Amino acid sequence: MRSSDHTENEETPAPRRRVASNVDEELEDLARRAKHGDAAALDDLLRRIQPEVLRRCARFLPYRQDAEEACQDALLRVARKIDSFKGDSLFTTWLYTVVSNSARQTYRSMKRRSAEFPTEAERMPHQRDPRTTSVIAGSRIDLLEALDQLEKDRPNLVAPLVLRDLCQMDYNEIASELNLALGTVKSRIHQGRKHVRKSLAVT
Repeated sequence: MRSSDHTENEETPAPRRRVASNVDEELEDLARRAKHGDAAALDDLLRRIQPEVLRRCARFLPYRQDAEEACQDALLRVARKIDSFKGDSLFTTWLYTVVSNSARQTYRSMKRRSAEFPTEAERMPHQRDPRTTSVIAGSRIDLLEALDQLEKDRPNLVAPLVLRDLCQMDYNEIASELNLALGTVKSRIHQGRKHVRKSLAVT
């Protein structure tokens, strides 16, 4: 894939648009009503999305309790920030951004707590710690570490990479959500993957 900063600067930002395929219109309607202050719609929305939010948090965090913590944080963010959902892209696209941010924030909190308290695996050394189990290009924890490093080095590469490789969003959805040209999105994902592979190779 060819990519360069010069190419990115020349591209015109992609128009924000809805992606027509696989749209849950009932869910999108609940989100629009919740955005405009319908409390009952918000309650229904949170109940509907909870299983999917938990499933996606578990893609980031291998411990069930960590995934559940991230899920609760994501649902709370949705409830508090639903009015910031602009409605010119799919609610599910906006939601996956919220989920990825909540999961990564939970991981950072988990690291801080682990520095203060022994982990369950350290208290029971004969049990295998699932945090170090190889599941995705090293391990999910290794991947989160690599993403944190990427955010320090090339912060503009993080969101496209997370939305594509962990949230499994379509390129067009990512372009719409981030208000970027499609070519820019693909270029940043390609660059982000190269940086993350280098970090994982070191670990």
